[in-house]
Amino acid sequence: MFVRAIRPPVLLLLALVALCLPWLVAAAPIPAPPSIAASGHLLIDFDSGQVLSESNAEQPLEPASLTKIMTAYVVMRELKAGNVKLQDQVHVSKKAWRTPGSRMFIEVDTRVTLEDLLKGMIIQSGNDASVALAEHIAGSEETFANLMNEHARRLGMSNTHFANSTGLPAEGHLTTARDIARVTRATIHEFPELYRWYAVREFTYNDIKQHNRNKLLWRDDAVDGVKTGHTEAAGFCLVASAQKEGMRLISVVMGTSSEDARARESQALLNYGFRFFETHRLYGAGDKLADSRVWKGEREQLALGLSQDLHITIPRRQYKNLKANMTIKPRIMAPVSQGELLGKVTIELEGDTVAESDLVALQSIAEGGILQNIKDTVLLWLE
Repeated sequence: MFVRAIRPPVLLLLALVALCLPWLVAAAPIPAPPSIAASGHLLIDFDSGQVLSESNAEQPLEPASLTKIMTAYVVMRELKAGNVKLQDQVHVSKKAWRTPGSRMFIEVDTRVTLEDLLKGMIIQSGNDASVALAEHIAGSEETFANLMNEHARRLGMSNTHFANSTGLPAEGHLTTARDIARVTRATIHEFPELYRWYAVREFTYNDIKQHNRNKLLWRDDAVDGVKTGHTEAAGFCLVASAQKEGMRLISVVMGTSSEDARARESQALLNYGFRFFETHRLYGAGDKLADSRVWKGEREQLALGLSQDLHITIPRRQYKNLKANMTIKPRIMAPVSQGELLGKVTIELEGDTVAESDLVALQSIAEGGILQNIKDTVLLWLE
């Protein structure tokens, strides 16, 4: 393996600025995260996935209506797959109508559009809407819960089990701050258009207007979601997401003491993240980062790059101190398949690795002809 140092163009520019105007880029110390009064919490950057603050993030806890983030995610997946449509007329069963807790006030044996039910669940946290959606998608809420658990496993939510679509207390119905952040991140990434409904402050159905319980939607213009939850056993919970100056953060607080507390603790986390950190997109998916020699192929040069965007989250004013290195496999032999792993890109800050990404072939190269094979065999022998 050999290592090659690389620097994004912006890093070079900032290095020059640092030499000329050092007071512009002087690093400020990063304080410890705020102390959060919750049973568990997590703060991550959306793009990089970097954890900025956490406590008991792996502890299984009752999620209450945070469950509905997964319920909505499953419905959105079904919409994307074409299995259901927003215009579907959904029958309201007696079970859905009788579901206790928060409601959007649908009536038994009526039909409601899937779109209204989805909004009623997201904005009003309607348990009745959640059950109606579950029954429409999977035939029964029990089967729908199995579907929720399948998606949880696919997303890597290893400490999660769902027993229903609402978050009402049930034996074994548990998740973690880290796991609920995973499905939230997937929702924002996969369904940006539908995710916008999480920012809606009120919704009227059946002539009844109800407000979104997420108080941060009124307090902070950067906040655009996501979901509240509360039961006596779970306490007051909130998943919040905010976007400011191109940086998006996701916070999760579970098991706080009141509505005000969950909003206050979430705001403290978001303020901390935006104040002391910044996120950068270093390289884009498919961008060529290097050319490498290919032996015994129909072409001698192979473009190398990343299969997905590489984002990093670092303390503010530290971008100029980043160092990027590539480690590339020696003697790459044809045939080479597009996407084949051939090395790594490593990003370091003051000697610590802050990000790594696989370096892959950006195109395929087939084996060369007889003459090319003979030529490269000789050259390899002479090396």
